[in-house]
Amino acid sequence: MKKQMKQWYESLYENYSQKYDKECFVQGTQGECDFIEEELNRDKSLRLIDIGCGTGRHSIELTKRGYNITGIDLSESQLARAKEKAKQFNLKINFQQHDARKLPFDKEFDVGIMLCEGGFSLMETDEMNFEILKNATKALKDNSKLIFTTLNGLFPLFHSVKEFYESVAKEGNSVCQDCKFDLMTFRDHNTVVFEDDTGNKKELKCNERYYVPSEITWLLKTLGYKKIDIFGAKLGAFSRNDKLTTEDFEMLIVAEKNSCARSCHT
Repeated sequence: MKKQMKQWYESLYENYSQKYDKECFVQGTQGECDFIEEELNRDKSLRLIDIGCGTGRHSIELTKRGYNITGIDLSESQLARAKEKAKQFNLKINFQQHDARKLPFDKEFDVGIMLCEGGFSLMETDEMNFEILKNATKALKDNSKLIFTTLNGLFPLFHSVKEFYESVAKEGNSVCQDCKFDLMTFRDHNTVVFEDDTGNKKELKCNERYYVPSEITWLLKTLGYKKIDIFGAKLGAFSRNDKLTTEDFEMLIVAEKNSCARSCHT
């Protein structure tokens, strides 16, 4: 039987946790958690799930602030790093390895967070991305909240994705090359060049899905969300005051789940 090839996002995170923590796009944890706390009205009794938690930066910061959070990720390497960091702070956090398309939870959490494209928008098909939203919704209790970010499909219509990646590139970080944005699928096909934690240089062919606000709204309404707010996502400075524009590379979504969300019965 032929062994199934790993997807790029599985290969990327195999041995790339310490270097990942130094990437520029993961440096906004404090401000992002400030926003999450405001959305929770600082209610420490709420149970949270961090889907695609990576090396646990949001889970760890929110636990430090007194919240009860479960972090899940597909990558064994990322989770090992998350557990190591939690131990350094003497924090007990429930980190579990799961595929976000097949979560084992059913109405267990009050709030879901899914930040920095930790799972959603990385999948190879739109159906798989939808499965992540569907499973996140199933994991949430009635009258709960889902907070997540995704790539803003309005950005590539007015700007070059290639030029954006070049403008934010920093020495020692991963580099995106050969970006080709497909208007028919709203996917950016690129090559990521990076060094893993042991110093091995790697190149991976990747593709990421960008979403426009109307798509996200329709997908969430399909899953029974009654209130959907979409904002521009500024690194480390999430705010309801930031109206989404074509200048935002990412969008921030805050959705409130209806008590009769259809996904809970499918």
